[in-house]
Amino acid sequence: MKNIELKLFSGYIRNYKKLCAELGIALPLSREEREAAILVKGFEKWGTGIADHLCGAFIFAVDDGQTQYLFRDQVGQKHLFYAPVGDELLYSGDINEIAADPRYDKRLNKRTLQQYLFYGYPIGTDTFYEGVYKLAPGCFLTWDGKFAEVHRYWKPVFEPDRTKTAEDYAAEIRAVVDEILTEEREDTEVPYKESFLSGGVDSSYLLAAGDAVCANTVGYEESGFDESALARRTAEVLHKDFRVKMISPEAYFARIPETVDKMGQPLGDASAVAFSIGCAAVSDHAKVVYSGEGIDEFFGGYNAHKRVIPKEWTYLTCSHIMSEDYVRTLMREPDDSVRAADPVTPIWNEVQGMEPLLQKLTVDIRLWLEGDIYLNTDRTSTACGIELHTPFSDIRLFNVARHIPPEYQFEGEQNKITFRMAASSMLPEEVAFRKKVGFPVPVRKWLADSRYNKPVEDALFGEASQQFFDQEVLRKLWSDFIDGESQYWGRIYAIYAFLLWYDMKFN
Repeated sequence: MKNIELKLFSGYIRNYKKLCAELGIALPLSREEREAAILVKGFEKWGTGIADHLCGAFIFAVDDGQTQYLFRDQVGQKHLFYAPVGDELLYSGDINEIAADPRYDKRLNKRTLQQYLFYGYPIGTDTFYEGVYKLAPGCFLTWDGKFAEVHRYWKPVFEPDRTKTAEDYAAEIRAVVDEILTEEREDTEVPYKESFLSGGVDSSYLLAAGDAVCANTVGYEESGFDESALARRTAEVLHKDFRVKMISPEAYFARIPETVDKMGQPLGDASAVAFSIGCAAVSDHAKVVYSGEGIDEFFGGYNAHKRVIPKEWTYLTCSHIMSEDYVRTLMREPDDSVRAADPVTPIWNEVQGMEPLLQKLTVDIRLWLEGDIYLNTDRTSTACGIELHTPFSDIRLFNVARHIPPEYQFEGEQNKITFRMAASSMLPEEVAFRKKVGFPVPVRKWLADSRYNKPVEDALFGEASQQFFDQEVLRKLWSDFIDGESQYWGRIYAIYAFLLWYDMKFN
């Protein structure tokens, strides 16, 4: 038997008790000791099949003396980046570490910039750095000193089973949620947890079913964007403590550079800054915090999931902010070989013949969920010194969702009906069936306000911008936005996030 050495681990293993019993690991051990033992002994027993046995959020690397193996969890809750440099493999959960390594020759990947401008997030396995790659969710990588080979061990596959009713699936959801949160509750090394809470059903059900003592949210003076009142009422009904962190436009704009820096790559999702402020506030009194990510992508929670698209179209994930033609007009030197559909096409080809909702969910789980949502939550929470647990991203919950027929998921304007049915066993009906609000941030208002947007305008028309963007096109975009075309705010914010990042990393 080769000597297996654990070289990297980040995350948490939720089903550790079952694994310790199966692998003959005596408890109690400290959490660090038991997770290391699980990964080493598990690799000795199952080899590269080890990830199939793990439930939780994880990246890890092991070395058997001849080959290095890198793993990323099934849906990509944790990020893992790598760069082959000569006969060495650089890898880290933080892309900033690789970019700063003197062995790596730092270069901007302009193809990724072009894709980012379309989607608003770095989609796929290429990154903003030439020669640095992201290991895709559900994959492991082998490195023998010469070649890096990526292997897929898991991907989301939907197989509807109509022999069961929606009520049957709701009962299964409740049972799996109870199993997952029982494992969380039994980890007595982390006896105190808090939770993030919005006005929606996902985080409300998580708070009701879990062991979090206190709920946390962010709020704004702008009433149309503030969910804190809804969250407060839910916390009161559930007899949980409640904290709200009010965010002013001044605090928001002051936080953007730090958020962009710690993210490691540009992200056009404005909620990441609000989430960063929320994480920083929670870190003062809790180190492990629950959050409800995963449900919308598993069960069909976005409006885009209900829309009918023409058969000849490719579904380009639930979020994109600029057209392909507009991006080419905006960029000074566009690459005509880059197509917006490039990252999606291989997956889209795989799901032909499936029902439309299931096609969309497959694409969003493999690209959007990890490329935007988990990039935000993983890097932001880690930078703030808290460990984010996302129980609803557990692979066991997906294994229920994958069998639910699409017609069980929508009813009128409501979405993810079976999940709401499950949640209604612990929540008032008004909360369980509340219309999806999302995580709105008043950025569209603040960006257009001359009291706050001077740094944005300076960046949009500064030296870095002139390298990449047609200033006449950009000037028109900015003036149209200021004159009232508020729908362009996402374009403005995404461009600004990139320019901030570029100035920090390359200037």
